[in-house]
Amino acid sequence: MTNTDSNAVNGAPGKPNLHPVYSVTNILNKVRMLDGVKVSYSAWVKLFTLHARGYKVLHHIDGTKPPPETDATYASWCEIDAHVLQWIYGSVSDEILPRILEADSTAHEA
Repeated sequence: MTNTDSNAVNGAPGKPNLHPVYSVTNILNKVRMLDGVKVSYSAWVKLFTLHARGYKVLHHIDGTKPPPETDATYASWCEIDAHVLQWIYGSVSDEILPRILEADSTAHEA
């Protein structure tokens, strides 16, 4: 089974491949801003889910449990989850952000 949260995946020896999440520099180039007026929540969820699947991070938002803290992939999972959480926070309006912004939250909780 392939670990989708590993920074180094089956690549050339000595040359780790980066997880696809690291190729996104501006999520708003992919997903429109959720403002509740021009973009509805249901449309935003569909777009966000599509991109999460494409960038191999759907398991961060679909309720899949993270690996145990003792698992070797846990640190990588946390780092990637932080990127997905940044995508969420970066793609909602200033009016919506305070409603979902919480300390120590995961992407799924947001």
